Amino acid sequence: MRLLLCLAEHPGEVVSIDDLLSHVWPDVTVTQDSVYQAVTTLRRLLGDDPKQPTYIATAPRLGYRMVATVSPWIDHPPDRPSAPTNSASRRKTSFTWIASAALAVALVVLVAFQFRAKTANNTHAVVAASQPQNSIAVLPFLDLTEGMKEEEFADGMTEELIDKFSKIPGLRVPPATSSFYFKGKQITVADVAKALGVAYVLDGSVRKSGARLRVAARLTRADNGYVVWSETYDRPFDDRLMVQDDIAGEVAKALKPSIEANPDAPHSPTR
Repeated sequence: MRLLLCLAEHPGEVVSIDDLLSHVWPDVTVTQDSVYQAVTTLRRLLGDDPKQPTYIATAPRLGYRMVATVSPWIDHPPDRPSAPTNSASRRKTSFTWIASAALAVALVVLVAFQFRAKTANNTHAVVAASQPQNSIAVLPFLDLTEGMKEEEFADGMTEELIDKFSKIPGLRVPPATSSFYFKGKQITVADVAKALGVAYVLDGSVRKSGARLRVAARLTRADNGYVVWSETYDRPFDDRLMVQDDIAGEVAKALKPSIEANPDAPHSPTR
């Protein structure tokens, strides 16, 4: 909510990552990844496409910009003439209207989010009751590089992870064709898990700065929607295939204990 309001207060202007960090997380020390993840979540909730944005546009290496039309909501009483006022009184009245409108919008959005959360929690409960716990789906990784020119690498990263996971004994993994069906679609984790019959969903993103590559991965449980594991990997961009294999191997090893830590999960014999 704070991220949305911060962008809406500067419509059409590029808000830098540093400004977002200072305004949205004023009393918490977080990295730039928090901004990226919050923007991704907000876009998913708004049904916004980062390649053809309706609400939030990315300004490469600069920040984000609210491209939707934003204006204060001023509700004048009908058929009631306004009494003469001085400029200070008019400014006070205008400020009161704007503040009231901002509060009303915030309350409406908050109620909408709470309704979505309640609906999602109900869906999570249904998913938890029906999906095998040792199961995971990998969503296509997002290409967040400048100009979105590394989509092929992001897709390759997704396929490498699916391949690595499919080799873990006792772990059920939907094929790449099933995962890529959801590419570009605005859909909740619970709905993905229900459609693919899994208890965990892994998603992530790919970014690039100079000769360095950053891959962020995040594991979410479908039954409660909470992130149970996340990690960011920085690698040189010399050999793409080696980078994919290296990161996929590390993610697979990191995820295995997280999945098997579930007391209800049917464990396969260790070798």
